[in-house]
Amino acid sequence: MPTELAVAIVMVFIAVAVASGAVTNLVLSRTAPERRRLRELKGEGPAGLVLENRRLMDTLSPLAERLATIVPKSPRQLSHLRRRLTTAGYRDLSAAIWFSVAKLALPVVLGGAVFLIIGPVRGWVAIAVAAVAGFLAPDFWLGRQTRLRQKAIRNGLPDALDLFIVCLEAGSSLDQAILKASEELEIAHPALADELRLITTEVRAGKPRLEAFKNFADRTRVADVRSLVATLVQTDRFGTSVAQALRTHAETSRTKRRQRAEERAAKVGVKLVFPLVFFLFPALYVVILGPAVIRIIGVFSGLR
Repeated sequence: MPTELAVAIVMVFIAVAVASGAVTNLVLSRTAPERRRLRELKGEGPAGLVLENRRLMDTLSPLAERLATIVPKSPRQLSHLRRRLTTAGYRDLSAAIWFSVAKLALPVVLGGAVFLIIGPVRGWVAIAVAAVAGFLAPDFWLGRQTRLRQKAIRNGLPDALDLFIVCLEAGSSLDQAILKASEELEIAHPALADELRLITTEVRAGKPRLEAFKNFADRTRVADVRSLVATLVQTDRFGTSVAQALRTHAETSRTKRRQRAEERAAKVGVKLVFPLVFFLFPALYVVILGPAVIRIIGVFSGLR
């Protein structure tokens, strides 16, 4: 029996290891630089973004064409929505369409579900709450995606600046350094690599480098990126060393990243108070004081 159990454990371990290796190999093969370059050559990467949008609009189904009428018609509202989605990493027109559809459909779906479950007489308050929650849910989701992307870009910026410095000191230009950093950071920091590839695409399209960096700061809305853009503008205006300016900014960004980590670590004790009070302490009191309470109740009931 112990031999059969050991064989079963070994077989389970081997199966899990093989499955993990297969999944890791699949993920790494799909995100490899050579695969990404092949996708760009086929028009699937950032270089083919305009072609992809045009292809998307040409192949929209009649249902999607009707859904496109839900998008706000005001240019100011549309630009605000597209700007929020771009900050979260969704640049396609279909993202704005489906976001608007979700804001209109979720209140009806959630309110209708509560209406069918509870009924209109006793559950009109719950129906209203569910409808409001469905209307606000896409905004909360988009805000969370934006914060996660900004955090990823903020944490990966010092590594990108280190790669810039290495490439510049090796004799490469700033454009080549940006391209090389976008290739090397594909796996470690995909959000930042995507933004750097977009900068390279804009520069190759004829846009000035500083304007492309300003667009990078406007898209991400990260304070460290804005500081980097301001540093590059001053460096270009006064003709100082780009590598030295980037080295100083990389040290500052790395210090800020370490301070943010220390701040989060210091907040752990305060954040653990509520889980301890509401979940751990009641169970601990039941385990420790439960037998004593039962014995006390038995003693007093025997006296009666």
